[in-house]
Amino acid sequence: MYLSVGSEDNAVVEQATERAFYFATVPSVISYYSFYFLVFPKIRQKKILLSITYALGFAIGAALIGNVLIYAFLGIDSLTGAQESITVGIVFISFVDFIVGVVALVTKGFITWYEELKVKEELKQKNHEMEMALVKSQLDPHFLFNTLNNIDILILKNAEEASTYLNKLSDIMRFMLFETKTDTILLTKELEYIEKYLALQKIRTANERYINYQVTGSPNGKEIAPMIFLPFIENAFKHTSNKKIDNAITIHIFIEEGSIRFECNNKFNRNRKVTHMNNGLGNTLIEKRLALLYPEKYTLNVVKEKEEYKVRLIITQ
Repeated sequence: MYLSVGSEDNAVVEQATERAFYFATVPSVISYYSFYFLVFPKIRQKKILLSITYALGFAIGAALIGNVLIYAFLGIDSLTGAQESITVGIVFISFVDFIVGVVALVTKGFITWYEELKVKEELKQKNHEMEMALVKSQLDPHFLFNTLNNIDILILKNAEEASTYLNKLSDIMRFMLFETKTDTILLTKELEYIEKYLALQKIRTANERYINYQVTGSPNGKEIAPMIFLPFIENAFKHTSNKKIDNAITIHIFIEEGSIRFECNNKFNRNRKVTHMNNGLGNTLIEKRLALLYPEKYTLNVVKEKEEYKVRLIITQ
């Protein structure tokens, strides 16, 4: 008799454990991961109403799944067999699942905040490294000395024009040393700098059609990371040897509502040996900087054909 009662007690305990597992644990797990992976992204996108709808739907759905599992695996339709108990149970578990979901959101929020904090620290460090690399690249003594030498020669021919170019060089130096310290600058200033840089490059050749530079769209009100296009332009000049070719370098910047597209093509002699391979920024370093400054907001394609380099960079804003 004692053994019989004990067996019944064990069976009750076992059944209660199974009920607790199906009606509480499983819905809680479903709710946790639903909030973690599905609701949190909607909150990040500031879709508040949709986030609330998702949250309530997942909480209630998880509770219903728990009740269905009890019926399917234990062969009963509720904890007490009464319809009212089913409803009360589902409402209660829905509330519990919602609280579990909130815990998941807090957990995911903390993890995301910590990861973003690490990314920002990495960005800060990389920006410092890039700043040093850019200083080494932009203050290239070859470019500086060649420009000064060309201006010196131009003084004998046209002192007024030489003075204009000297002012452009001064503006470029000032821009590189002072205006690139911020994370972003006005796109108009970036374009002004590019125009002055191209003007200084043009005095090294008598071919007026050596460079084809165009800007399509209005830059007003737009911002961009400083010197984001210049490394590509510098590389184009360093790899273009024949200055007598028309449109040896073609630069076109398209400014649209939600994006900025940069295209730079330059012709090169594939038989020419490059003597300054360490000058400027390599494509790998350039792309690392883009990945840090514009994560998932840029597309970069660099193609080397037989006698032409093609760079396509799209930055979405």
